[in-house]
Amino acid sequence: MGNQDGGKGKGKGKGKGNGNGMETGRRRSLRSRSRSRSRSRSLSLSLVPRPAVLVSLFLVPCSLSSQWPQHSLDRPQPPVVTPAPAGAPAPPPSDAIVLFDGTSLEHWRHDDSARSRARWKVEHGYMEVVARTGGISTTRGFGSAQLHVEFMSPSPPSSGTGQNRGNSGVFLMGRYEVQVLDSYQNATYPDGQAGAIYGQFPPLVNASRKPGEWQTYDIVFRAPVFGASGQVVSPARLTVFHNGVLVQDDVALLGPTSHMRRAPYEAHADRLPVALQDHGDPVRFRNIWIRELR
Repeated sequence: MGNQDGGKGKGKGKGKGNGNGMETGRRRSLRSRSRSRSRSRSLSLSLVPRPAVLVSLFLVPCSLSSQWPQHSLDRPQPPVVTPAPAGAPAPPPSDAIVLFDGTSLEHWRHDDSARSRARWKVEHGYMEVVARTGGISTTRGFGSAQLHVEFMSPSPPSSGTGQNRGNSGVFLMGRYEVQVLDSYQNATYPDGQAGAIYGQFPPLVNASRKPGEWQTYDIVFRAPVFGASGQVVSPARLTVFHNGVLVQDDVALLGPTSHMRRAPYEAHADRLPVALQDHGDPVRFRNIWIRELR
């Protein structure tokens, strides 16, 4: 735009003396405008994002290019929102696959290469983490899905603070974690509190209930898509409601979640198990169901 304005000014200045000068000025102005438009078109084309750039735009959201490093304790804590009181277990919809109905772990296995039986405790309609027995995974894999999970932090809470209170996790495809933690009046690094996409995105708000009260996650997960050569065509995306309150709003993940590092995407199968973490705390789970999404 500046070049075009300059061309106009130049033509007018040259055309003030006589007719021939004015005509010459017009021709020069037209040539200047043409060159300027050509440069403008070239600049516009250079600014059109290529496919790889589009992917990088998905993978590097503005919020993560802020001044806050991963797991920063100086990052502002999400505001506290008091959710509605806990209610009875939410009945699964008719097309849901029930992963845990409170009676057995038949749809789960130990999270190891041997695929041995899950060793968590089942009683009174819930399963409970047995410390140091290892995490558990579903016996079948899932891709994009709507997942409902209910959990309870230990009460009374342990004497620990931060990450040492009611710690577990829900892993979509075994690698994309929504953090489970007792975050009721328990400060920790924001990208590691309840409702966080671990190590990447703090929750929009802290909607935690007291320890000893049942809590819910309603998760909408869109699996990543990889190209033929393993490149990311579209990243994994997560929307999370914690106790009915939106805490993650269609967030594009940077890659698999990890502690103290930004793990890059690696191409993987279209369907992988859902996993629950053993972090050493006796967190309880009940009423877990999933709906596959196309």
